Amino acid sequence: MRALLLLAAVAAGVYLLDQAAKYLVVTRMEIGEVISVLGPVLQLNSVRNSGAAFSLASGFTWILSIVALGVIVVIVLFARRIHSTAWAVMLGLLLGGALGNVTDRLFREPGFGVGHVVDFIQIWGFPAIFNLADVGIVSAMGLFLLLTLRGVGLDGRRHSDDEPAVATDASDGPGERPTNP
Repeated sequence: MRALLLLAAVAAGVYLLDQAAKYLVVTRMEIGEVISVLGPVLQLNSVRNSGAAFSLASGFTWILSIVALGVIVVIVLFARRIHSTAWAVMLGLLLGGALGNVTDRLFREPGFGVGHVVDFIQIWGFPAIFNLADVGIVSAMGLFLLLTLRGVGLDGRRHSDDEPAVATDASDGPGERPTNP
């Protein structure tokens, strides 16, 4: 239950920060306007993105909306199986980021399901302009790789090479539930 609450809190935090930042960008900046935060190293650059990361799949916005909604449904369905703090944080980051970007795709111009995502963070030397939802998603993927490489299951236990890394239920085996990594 504690992991589920943590997942929900992280998701809500990412979502609210993302939407608040996008609201400020949309209401206070013109599209294409650039504001220097740390010289050329960090700038706010108000753009709209109909595609995914790096503007890939720009003509398939509705497919990206469906994929994002699918990710959200899968996370919600698996959320009760999480008994690890680290996995709860990872899924919370992913859920908050997916919700942030799918909100744009569903409710921003040019229309329902094909809306453009508000991107605004530009870092010198990085080829993409992104938003806080993207930061949540990328952070989640980094944490996913770390947990997977360390063999940490959804129950929080580390599994050896000959055991499955993902438990199906908290009561899958004898003994007490271990402490969370």
